[in-house]
Amino acid sequence: MLRLSVLLGLILVWMLLWGSISVANFVGGLVVALVITLLLPLPVVPVEGKVHPLSLLRLLIQMVYWLVRSSIQVAWLAVRPGAPPVSAVLRAHFALKSDLVLAMAVNLINLTPGTIALEVDQARRIVYVHVLNANTDRAIQEFHAQMATLERLLKTALERDEDWRPASDKEAA
Repeated sequence: MLRLSVLLGLILVWMLLWGSISVANFVGGLVVALVITLLLPLPVVPVEGKVHPLSLLRLLIQMVYWLVRSSIQVAWLAVRPGAPPVSAVLRAHFALKSDLVLAMAVNLINLTPGTIALEVDQARRIVYVHVLNANTDRAIQEFHAQMATLERLLKTALERDEDWRPASDKEAA
């Protein structure tokens, strides 16, 4: 089912790029999609844990709040009189178990205006983040509090300890 959805997605992109829906574009897209999926396969990403819908909803609501708040802050920084804001590269440590969830955390950081992940140390679970407005100790503390909240929300939505069973534990059971 996953491979079929990838094929259909690639075919749809192909037809959108050509600008028309036709049998020829569908067949051409199918050929290109098959070449891509067979010759350039993506590595398998192990997925552990369970999705908890209410916790995921809380994460989404919190992200919307952060997006609106940071958009207003960035807009104000752009139009306010005075010197440009002081930016900094700050380190955020995440105690996330899954590489997939760590990647989600990085993507959520990148979606937030005023922040962008510059480097991810996958082994140590450290993300180096460029923060647009880091001119006070309070702003830096808010950044670290936001990262701690993001980690907590991701864990409750996707990585609860009671749901987490790595592959070696499954084989032993």
